[in-house]
Amino acid sequence: MNTKPTYLSREGLEKLRAELEELVNVRRAEIAQRIHDAKAHGDVMENAEYEDAKNEQAFVEGRIATLEALIKNATIIEEHRSTDHVQIGSTVVVRGADGEERFTIVGSTEARPAEGKISNESPVGRALLGRKPGDTVVVRVPAGDFTYTIVSIS
Repeated sequence: MNTKPTYLSREGLEKLRAELEELVNVRRAEIAQRIHDAKAHGDVMENAEYEDAKNEQAFVEGRIATLEALIKNATIIEEHRSTDHVQIGSTVVVRGADGEERFTIVGSTEARPAEGKISNESPVGRALLGRKPGDTVVVRVPAGDFTYTIVSIS
């Protein structure tokens, strides 16, 4: 069983709890009914609806187990963050070769790079953690090295 902490905002934790609630209380019952209805049509060996419902059931049960583990191991990101060093939950403005960029360091569950939310486990996230304004960091990725200077932390 994975006991690695899951870093989440309060909002992110509530979203996971809502998804879990939906899967357990609504989707499970819907799928059980689909399986029941498909069985009523006769031979399950050649019944595509039955097979599809069983596959969906396996997916939903797997997702429920994943969500339960994430919620169990959740560590809430502090809302009152320090601005003197980068930590999970910090919003960091960096200057690189392509100009200034803004990143918010979040746990891997909430990462959305297109929205500027990067994981604390990503190469950029790992390189920035613990650093201070004015620090220069080199991020090593397969595509090459990137150099960033931290402009500000909020």
